[in-house]
Amino acid sequence: MKAVFNSFQEVQEYLAGLGLFHVDLSLGRVRRALAAFKITRPPFVTVQVLGTNGKGSTASFLASLCTAHGCRTGLYTSPHFVSPTERIRVDGCPVPEDRWVSAANKLMQAAAGLTYFEWLTVLALLLFIEDGVEAAILEAGIGGRYDATTGVDADLLCFTPIAVDHRELLGASLRQIAGDKAAAVRSAAPVVSAQQFPDAARCISEAARARNAPLYAAEALSETSPLKPDMAGPHQLVNAGLALAAWRHLAPMLKREADNTASQAVGLKSAFLPGRLQRVTGTREYPDLLLDGAHNPHGMRALLNALHQADIHPACAVFSCLADKDWRTSALMLKRCLGNIPFFVPTLQNPRAASAQHVAQVCNTLLSSTTLAVHNLAAALHAAEAVRGVSAECPVLLTGSLYLLAEFFTLYPALAVPALLPENSV
Repeated sequence: MKAVFNSFQEVQEYLAGLGLFHVDLSLGRVRRALAAFKITRPPFVTVQVLGTNGKGSTASFLASLCTAHGCRTGLYTSPHFVSPTERIRVDGCPVPEDRWVSAANKLMQAAAGLTYFEWLTVLALLLFIEDGVEAAILEAGIGGRYDATTGVDADLLCFTPIAVDHRELLGASLRQIAGDKAAAVRSAAPVVSAQQFPDAARCISEAARARNAPLYAAEALSETSPLKPDMAGPHQLVNAGLALAAWRHLAPMLKREADNTASQAVGLKSAFLPGRLQRVTGTREYPDLLLDGAHNPHGMRALLNALHQADIHPACAVFSCLADKDWRTSALMLKRCLGNIPFFVPTLQNPRAASAQHVAQVCNTLLSSTTLAVHNLAAALHAAEAVRGVSAECPVLLTGSLYLLAEFFTLYPALAVPALLPENSV
């Protein structure tokens, strides 16, 4: 086979050419690629994680639980902050770049027309097969009906809380959005769901009943649970509870003990995702920070609840967002909760970004506030440091978009690696 790629840089350039934000909702292309490699039914147990908020955390918790019980485990998540290798991990470690090159050359035999996300989904499965994983946890991208992760058979499905998001692709109402995600139920494989809004709960129940799939309700972990995760915030108790409920159904498939409390505790405590209520100690280059990827009203509500419970009072906030999100609601929720502290809105280096000037104007018009548009993230951090000098014990909050956090982690990539973090949660 003639090599298409000779380096990881060439793989990255090819991915960039596919367009990170190009979406073409259908399953035909990815199913043809999977069929070409005979991996529509992979040689490992597969879990698909769907929902709106908490997918990445739940998938990370579940993968960590599998690893803690001695299972070689693949984890596929999105988006990434610094390198696409963050999306494909085995036992918590990104698959090395040289392995990407060899697998990518193999994939190009059957990659015609695949979108960015489809291409990476098939690549992840090929790498997991090469690594001999026993279980693979696949986080869905957008929706469920036509998501690339739905092209592969699943042995178990997990639904995190479903809320309104991606309306331009999935539908204007919660019921339409939940119906699209619930359409991923495609067999009698067990379904485990976190507590849902009534419309979403009905969609999941109807989809499970139509496929004769057993449906199980997951409970959030209690504040006093000995299995408390290290990832901070009450919403992580929901995600960890869902992952734990899923593990109990997954364990028999992997011939593992379902109720080994010691291994469960290790699994939940070992799970980490950057940018989820992540506390970062300040340096000469940036102030003490609290990083969180809340990017829609449901996520913002979880962030604000977490700040209240932990009695955290940010000195100021750096907020930026994508134009196709409900950023007005999120920004106004944040402003009302945090009071009249300064807000800085940097211009994101992203074609989908909302105008920083427009976001600042809306906040200043609808609320009596001090919101200032700035040129970039570096300028926002500099302005925030100057304000924070008045209240040195309070962190600066960075939130509103995972792509804002991506720009921060691109500047300081070591902070996205758990082993190097002096402190990674509130």
